[in-house]
Amino acid sequence: MSQSAADPVRTAAPLPRRRYALVGTAVVVMALALLNVADHLIPHGSLWLGPVGAVALLSFARASGLSWAQLGLARDRARSGLLWAAGAILTVGLIYLAGVLLPMTRTAFLDVRYHLPVPGALLTAFVIIPVGTIVLEEVAFRSVLWGMLARHARMWVVVLVSSLLFGLWHVLPSLHLAASNSGVGDAARGLGAAAGVAVIVGTVLFTAAGGAVAGELRRRSGSVLASVGMHWATNALGVLFGLLAWQLA
Repeated sequence: MSQSAADPVRTAAPLPRRRYALVGTAVVVMALALLNVADHLIPHGSLWLGPVGAVALLSFARASGLSWAQLGLARDRARSGLLWAAGAILTVGLIYLAGVLLPMTRTAFLDVRYHLPVPGALLTAFVIIPVGTIVLEEVAFRSVLWGMLARHARMWVVVLVSSLLFGLWHVLPSLHLAASNSGVGDAARGLGAAAGVAVIVGTVLFTAAGGAVAGELRRRSGSVLASVGMHWATNALGVLFGLLAWQLA
């Protein structure tokens, strides 16, 4: 993968600095593991844990010497990020519309967690998902972890590692996915005892692939705003198009 002009060019760091960067990366990974567990142990904790965790991670990154540009939050890349975000939202929206209208793929949108009245769906799409999910995950994986990795790794390694960890981040949410989502449940029903493992592995691979696409948007635009747009579209538009899917079902 070629280096984008939007991202600062990585140069070989002296050994002490490289060790310092590796330690910083390890601290971020351990913090993400703790946040992931806490998010699933604390009832309704994501709405405050997400923003607090994001601020803590950004504070650590800045104290470690990362610039706003290295974190994908530079002002001069905001316009580029917004343009890429708009393109991602439009693309996801068209794909979801086709998915809802086709009977064979409609069941993927029938998630009981989001079988909501219109006000509840709007609240989920425009408040709960952005605040409780996207803020923390984008700051964690496409900003802080990305910036930490880029200090001592090539860009393809940054995209690969951040994407794989993003996939593993979704192991705990996948434990009950088959029960809540009709499409996933139907696909897993014929697998017998292996169904649980298949859902977990499938979720990790699917979200890791999504993380790679989000990472490429971040790389090309030089801004986390691009991956934020894609992330919001993937999650929130799923809820909104789910309204239509439930009506058609």
